[in-house]
Amino acid sequence: MRSAFITGLAGFRLGAAEREFLNEARPAGLILFSRNCASPDEIRRLVADAVAAIGADDVLVLIDQEGGRVQRLRPPLGRNLPSARAFGELYETGADPAVAAGRLIFRLLAEDLRGLGINCDCAPVLDIPVPGADGIIGDRAYSVTPGAVIALGRAVCQGLMAGGVVPVIKHIPGHGRAGCDSHLALPVVDACLADLRSSDFAPFQALADMPAAMTAHVVYSAIDAQAPATTSQATIGGIIRDEIGFSGLLMSDDLSMKALSGPIEKRAAEAIAAGCDVVLHCNGDIDEMRAAAAGSPALQGEALARFNAAFSVTRAQVDFDAEEAVRVLERILAGGRAEIPEV
Repeated sequence: MRSAFITGLAGFRLGAAEREFLNEARPAGLILFSRNCASPDEIRRLVADAVAAIGADDVLVLIDQEGGRVQRLRPPLGRNLPSARAFGELYETGADPAVAAGRLIFRLLAEDLRGLGINCDCAPVLDIPVPGADGIIGDRAYSVTPGAVIALGRAVCQGLMAGGVVPVIKHIPGHGRAGCDSHLALPVVDACLADLRSSDFAPFQALADMPAAMTAHVVYSAIDAQAPATTSQATIGGIIRDEIGFSGLLMSDDLSMKALSGPIEKRAAEAIAAGCDVVLHCNGDIDEMRAAAAGSPALQGEALARFNAAFSVTRAQVDFDAEEAVRVLERILAGGRAEIPEV
């Protein structure tokens, strides 16, 4: 039986200890970082070796390939991609061309990722930053306007799914107001529910039909003054599942981030108890990987059903004009706007 967690790996090649761990723990997925990406052939080999060690065909292979600041694959390993803000600026000059460009470029990205054995992209970011917030989101956000974030976020999801790549909307229910970087400390958001509903929650509610989402390590004091969303039953059950209406696969953000406290095993168990379907552990430290596995139950019941529904996206393959996608991408990277056709 599979375990309800997704694990990082240490380097370019699978070590003997990692191989044994994957065979025993059988995680639901893997996540790759720059430290795992030496060349296309080595990426494909690492993925194939890890999947073989797990011993299953339905392994989610994740990467953070948002564009802009957050791209684990950069030239020559992957195409340079515009930041989310670049799409947002394009949207201000013409919504339809911007939406069409986002869909086409991320269909092209899906093709590239699948060629490396990667079938899940931790994108798009649906967070809406506010003045005074920490810069960790910044230009990773499409806009400060919910309507633009919704339109562009859906286009990105559609492009990825058309190429058989699972999109992961993040960071639900919204990281844009955080006053600090959750990699380094625990943000506390004191906004009232009315403000959260009118802005932060809106993109996630509009895209609640997407197959996967990642939680925010953020405390929302109007919902649960003690626990961040990742480990809060009130936030996951009352807001993410019931009010926002998200019914897809819910994964935690990285358990090793400093926003969370306590041993890794305890963090994993608390996230699952709060309502996460799977937990994510990224740093590739074998001892922490074992602890994350120890805190994760078997993937079964509703969590398994959601995982299977998300994985079914990987069977899609919609034709597209790759040459036109490259031309559109190059125009945006060069700062072109009005020249971009509706595609």
